[in-house]
Amino acid sequence: MRVVREAEAFEKAFAEAKNEARNAFGDDTIFLEKFIEEPKHIEVQLLGDQHGNIVHLYERDCSVQRRFQKVVEVAPSFGLKQETKDKLYAYALQLGRAVEYSNAGTVEFLVDKEENIYFIEVNPRIQVEHTITEEITGIDIVRTQILIAMGYQLSDNGIYINRQEDIPLNGYAIQCRITTEDPSNGFKPDFGTITAYRNAAGFGIRLDEGSSYAGMKISPYFDSMIVKVSARGRTLKGATQRLTRALLEFRIRGVKTNISFLLNVISHPIFQRGEARVSFIETHPELFDLRKPQDRSTRVLNYLADVIVNGNPEVKKKDDSKIFRTPIVPAFDTYGAYPTGNRDRLKELGREQFSQWVKDQKCVLYTDTTFRDGHQSLLATRVRTQDLQKVAEGFAKNHPELFSMEVWGGATFDVAMRFLYESPWKRLEALREAMPNMLLQMLFRGSNAVGYSAYPDNLIEKFVEKSWETGIDVFRIFDSLNWVEAMKVSIRAVRERTDALCEAAICYTGDVLSPKQHKYTLQYYLDMARQLEDEGAHLLAIKDMAGLLKPLSAEVLVSELKKAVSIPIHLHTHDTAGIQAATYLKAIDSGVDIVDCALGALSGLTSQPNFNSVVAMMEGHERECKMNLPSLNAYSNYWEDVREYYYPFESGMKASSAEVYENEIPGGQYSNLKPQAFATGLGDKFETLKKNYSVANQLFGDIVKVTPSSKVVGDMAIFMTANNLTADDVLTRGESLSFPESVKELMKGILGQPVGGFPEAVQKVILKGEQPITDRPNSHLKPIDFDADFNEFKAKYPLCDGFLDYLSYQMYPKVYDEYYKANEQYGNVSIIPTPAFFYGLKENEEILINIEEGKNILVRLLFRSEPDEFGMRTITFELNGQSRQVKVRDKSSKVEKFQHAKVSKDGDIGSPLQGRLTRILVKEGDTVKKNQPLFVIEAMKMESIVAAQKEGKVSKVVLKESTTVEQDDCVLELA
Repeated sequence: MRVVREAEAFEKAFAEAKNEARNAFGDDTIFLEKFIEEPKHIEVQLLGDQHGNIVHLYERDCSVQRRFQKVVEVAPSFGLKQETKDKLYAYALQLGRAVEYSNAGTVEFLVDKEENIYFIEVNPRIQVEHTITEEITGIDIVRTQILIAMGYQLSDNGIYINRQEDIPLNGYAIQCRITTEDPSNGFKPDFGTITAYRNAAGFGIRLDEGSSYAGMKISPYFDSMIVKVSARGRTLKGATQRLTRALLEFRIRGVKTNISFLLNVISHPIFQRGEARVSFIETHPELFDLRKPQDRSTRVLNYLADVIVNGNPEVKKKDDSKIFRTPIVPAFDTYGAYPTGNRDRLKELGREQFSQWVKDQKCVLYTDTTFRDGHQSLLATRVRTQDLQKVAEGFAKNHPELFSMEVWGGATFDVAMRFLYESPWKRLEALREAMPNMLLQMLFRGSNAVGYSAYPDNLIEKFVEKSWETGIDVFRIFDSLNWVEAMKVSIRAVRERTDALCEAAICYTGDVLSPKQHKYTLQYYLDMARQLEDEGAHLLAIKDMAGLLKPLSAEVLVSELKKAVSIPIHLHTHDTAGIQAATYLKAIDSGVDIVDCALGALSGLTSQPNFNSVVAMMEGHERECKMNLPSLNAYSNYWEDVREYYYPFESGMKASSAEVYENEIPGGQYSNLKPQAFATGLGDKFETLKKNYSVANQLFGDIVKVTPSSKVVGDMAIFMTANNLTADDVLTRGESLSFPESVKELMKGILGQPVGGFPEAVQKVILKGEQPITDRPNSHLKPIDFDADFNEFKAKYPLCDGFLDYLSYQMYPKVYDEYYKANEQYGNVSIIPTPAFFYGLKENEEILINIEEGKNILVRLLFRSEPDEFGMRTITFELNGQSRQVKVRDKSSKVEKFQHAKVSKDGDIGSPLQGRLTRILVKEGDTVKKNQPLFVIEAMKMESIVAAQKEGKVSKVVLKESTTVEQDDCVLELA
């Protein structure tokens, strides 16, 4: 049916209706009728025999409709006066007697708001709604109709209806139809294969279905109904409750369904009061606020299937002979209270007194970097949240003496979303919950926050505030060029907007004892330390990101810093050269307050010194901090086994190397530089690349190298290696070279200002006449209007996880977009065990996946098929004992079957759904106006007219009429 209210819409609606009638019935005759505003649609069921006897089986209320197609039916009607019902029965019987009606029939009426009655038609067949009439009367209409056709009277044995009064009316029944339609997208039909099917029965529930099952293919050419669900009860409320329970228990996967929409309809107060009319759905948009099914098992299987067929894109080389050991989580008191830790002490003393306590107490304190810099430096930051979370609670209970746990910031924020499809904020929340007694520490890149560029000051402030609220207690703030000006906003934000500790960092480079060092001298570091204390830092960090601080240099630097500032000093280094335990010993003897270590299995080389060994080294020392060394060793054993999971991400460095004193490559960057080299085809030139890192650094004026400045030096080194450039080539041929964008931004001042500035000649050749900035890049950025911008973000990403996701988007727009899409497609993949996440499953391998607390699924890979002509493989799993199949495109397989071109550019007009192209309404060269019909798609007995979204000229008609099309197949092109 179509309602026409304006004359100009008549022709289009008339043509659509005729076409639909012809395609459905082979007859394009249509009827023009008076339109009744907001009526109820009431049907009376008749039964008549061939002997002149006729009765009614009461009425059905079919008012809940979409496009005048019934969605939910109720018997009897709830909300009509009994007087009106009696009139309906009388009219129906009068019609039946007048034509000597026999067998079952449906008499249809409209009832307006004043309860005036209008006759529509009689359907001489059983409609799909008859099931609810059977439920309230107890009469099997199908069986009765057969007996009538055999000549039985209504009063005969087998039918037993002597008179109207013999027909009972018991309670209420509701029926709805589960269809493969997407209510949130205009009820667009959905097609494909049902991958899982579980129906729901029980007392008071009736199911009418053909053959619905896992593996059933839903075609675009037939009705989209899968099953009719009817519920009965003594009251309408009781029937509604039973139907709600049944719908919630249905599990249909592989295709979209209308179940959430049906639940909204039957729970709506207007429906439950019996006040629904035919306009109910159109006038209540809240019905489309749908509860999206989590469908977690299916999405997890989709991810596993893709990895099984195509591999994890991050695993460049998979070793199928690897057999992983099961990591053993060290024992701890699961139900016992947490011992007092430094977070408790910070809350008790406040920041100033806590800082004084750190300085006054004699023992050296330890920060454990295993959860952040340890794996960032050795395993390219790829360690997943679940492997951290398994030992977080036990570690917090067994080792409360720690100063802090470094768990966040740096590259973990980016990598979690980009490669692991995890929320960095949820990681922080989980660790905060598991370690409530511990100080949680993060690395913060000053004006770059956790990103690689400058951000508006109010975004930096908001990020600091939300990080603290989510769980961070210690902010280690640095600037990649040691520019204090760029650190001030962050330091002030920590001091004024949080109760956290501000640990301002000096990035160490060069060698303070070298007579050749004239730039990064001892006085340079002392001056910077005083500046940071003046800015309000609670602690001072020496951040030796490349492991350049030698033992004797540490002795001098720490001793002099202790004289220069009154705040505690925290030393961070990387053990690339293999001597940093000695550096720590000298620093401890010189009065350093805290040192950074990583548990044995994730220590050494480009990571931090070995925590376990440093604790052993300090036994008997006057500044020894008593630690449970056997327990530390047990946790190291856990990480030794877990580390095997991440073998593709090892940096390849086998032993410590003094080369670091030449190339000055930071530990955190080293593990990323090698994969970058291979990704750019320079794997065989890695030694040259390392040398060029040093050359690029000198070209830039010997800058401080820490993210993001270290990344720029790396980009320049890769650029030089790939193009066989020397430093002289850069200076002499630079005008004709296209330098990496990151290099241009560095020279322009986007990352800030290094001490002494950039070399003029290099800056000039790279910028090619563009003027650099010399003040803070952030000061050139407008503040963000958070309210307006957040609303735009939510409109674009409706399934986002709130404001924290918005901050992720602000840091990494493109990365967040890909992370969001991956979550839409695969759901929460962080629950998949790590080996399966990276390497998939082998045939007959079984894994247990914890969907949520107390809910697990058992997944086994049974087999995978060969690719079909479309390059699709069928992966068969066993999920909790039931077979589940997933189809995956094999990207390495050659597609043999022809496929239509897809919509790919502006002006392409594609099919909005799968179906048959019944008519093309334009031809090449036609000029079309906005909203002009272009072509007609027929699917599931319903026609859809695709209209032009803008004016244009038809440059090409790509497909012909009667072509079967898939969604997004390009049908025609508009110029």
